[in-house]
Amino acid sequence: MTLYSDAFADLRGWLFDAALPFAVDVGVDPVHGGFFERFTPTGEPIGDPRRARVAGRQVYVFATAERLGWGNRARPMMRHALTFLDRHLVDPDGIVVPTVAPDGTIVKAGFDLYDQAFVLFGLAAAAAVGEDPDGLRQRARTLRDRMVAGWSHPDTGFEEAMPRTLPLKANPHMHMFEAALAWAAIDPDGGWDTLADTLAELALARFINPANGSLREYYDGEWRFIDTAEMDVVEPGHQFEWAWLLIRWGTLRDRADAIAAARRLVDLAEAHGVSAEQALAVNELTPDLQVRDPRLRLWPQTERIKAHVALAGIARDAAERDRAEASAAAATSGLLRFFDHPVRGSWWEHLDVDGRPMVEPARLSSLYHIVCAAAVLAGHD
Repeated sequence: MTLYSDAFADLRGWLFDAALPFAVDVGVDPVHGGFFERFTPTGEPIGDPRRARVAGRQVYVFATAERLGWGNRARPMMRHALTFLDRHLVDPDGIVVPTVAPDGTIVKAGFDLYDQAFVLFGLAAAAAVGEDPDGLRQRARTLRDRMVAGWSHPDTGFEEAMPRTLPLKANPHMHMFEAALAWAAIDPDGGWDTLADTLAELALARFINPANGSLREYYDGEWRFIDTAEMDVVEPGHQFEWAWLLIRWGTLRDRADAIAAARRLVDLAEAHGVSAEQALAVNELTPDLQVRDPRLRLWPQTERIKAHVALAGIARDAAERDRAEASAAAATSGLLRFFDHPVRGSWWEHLDVDGRPMVEPARLSSLYHIVCAAAVLAGHD
């Protein structure tokens, strides 16, 4: 039994008994289909536009809930998310439409790498649980190939749009990396491995600052760090998240450099990006690794869990494994603090520097982070 078994049991219990029922009973839009994206602090849904990234995340959430053993409601909800995605958020050419009104009217058109990534990721999760695997496999390959043909950067990675818009961003590439790894695990088509390799090499060569090992967020058109005060930021949550992905890829490819970079990312985030008082990951650091935004957001805690579970899996000795497992357990206990909410099944997006909830709407998109952490703790990538 691992050191984080009890913490995982608490997380799984909250998901099964509270959060997933809330996402179904309150989150489903009974008029237009799909899911509401935000909920007031008293639990009422807010009628925001619907984003493809959230629909893709909800496909993942319910596909993964089924893998984790959540009853008979997961598959219908996964299909519900797929239906809204198919009807409103994919154009006739198979390219993702970023945002629509609840009734399906297009609010934002054009290519968005982040949305493409999460649609691909959701389709992979559905295919992995046996939902039309041949059809979804072909759809995903078509989307990937059109994306590569239409939006590849002339050097490596992807443009944000055509014609070009700047800055280029690490974050959507991270999620495309996540999607490529998910598809590579279930589809023998070599294009997924090629895509994953391209994005891993981009991260190692361009995203990680060789001066201190931190991973930066924003770049000019030649993949150089942008050093303006607004954009020169280091996010502890993304240090953990990239570490988790690089460990997965580095293990598959036997790449010691990727593993070393991942370990350094975790060490950096733990040393500089975790509040000593609250034992929770903070939002942002400056380039010289001073705290820039000390608030404590939910999603970085989930990425901290995943990174330490990954480190436990590649531990070089028993002591190192025990430390990583203890850190994963502590991070899971920290995450549970965000669920102390007056609405059963909802959560706080932020705690302040003193650990008190910041009253604001809960975001359905956060459920993807929570479920992913639960899946990693359960041994599912």
